[in-house]
Amino acid sequence: MLKGILLLIIGMVAGGYGTIVGAGGGFIFVPALLILFDMDPVIAAGSGLVIVLINSITGVVGYGKQKKIDYKIGLMIGISALPGALLGVWLLQIYSSKYFYIIFATILIALGIFLFSKNSPFKSKLSFNKIKSTKRQFSPLSHKWFIPIGLLMGTLSSYLGIGGGWLLVPMLIYLFKIPIHQATATSIFTLCLYTTVGVISQLYYQNIDWMVVICGGIGVMIGANIGVILSKRISGKLVLQMLSVLLIIIGVRLYF
Repeated sequence: MLKGILLLIIGMVAGGYGTIVGAGGGFIFVPALLILFDMDPVIAAGSGLVIVLINSITGVVGYGKQKKIDYKIGLMIGISALPGALLGVWLLQIYSSKYFYIIFATILIALGIFLFSKNSPFKSKLSFNKIKSTKRQFSPLSHKWFIPIGLLMGTLSSYLGIGGGWLLVPMLIYLFKIPIHQATATSIFTLCLYTTVGVISQLYYQNIDWMVVICGGIGVMIGANIGVILSKRISGKLVLQMLSVLLIIIGVRLYF
């Protein structure tokens, strides 16, 4: 009972936070499984991927009503991520050890430091306002980059079980100049597409703890709906600050 309640609370936090920052909540839920429940990394990744799917479906419904999703970009990335999702599950079967933690932690810390340096609350608002007001400007070939990015997102999503939105959102904002709230909503939409394939693969390999999914999934759905509502009242800069600080904290903790 206590474990179920704890998973419910973690799911609510993961769902709300993950929906706001466009990362699906897996980057909170999976480390919690590893740290608090000492779960096997393979099972944690598989169960976390199901949680990400539940989170993303709930988020898409909410963001769809707010008309924040760029479906064209989401489809390009999501479809190209499908083979990557299968690759990630396969890699997880043949390579899972203590290096799982090291790779995971290093990626999170590096990305967190980058985002925080770009969006530090101590910096002048001028630079952020410039980014925020910049219109989307694609070069003739820029749309082709969505394909390899999608492949990378799919692989990371299935291997780490945390979705990949934590990397996709910064890419959409800084490489493609997509407005922050639209980037987070579009990221959630792409998660629906490629995590579905990853979840089917995890079902095949039986890497899912269903008690964790049920208890955590209920919490995630509640949290995701709250996150969609709060996202309308949170500035884009605060969204990136939230993402950067959390990534650094989780990454440092996983090293130990």
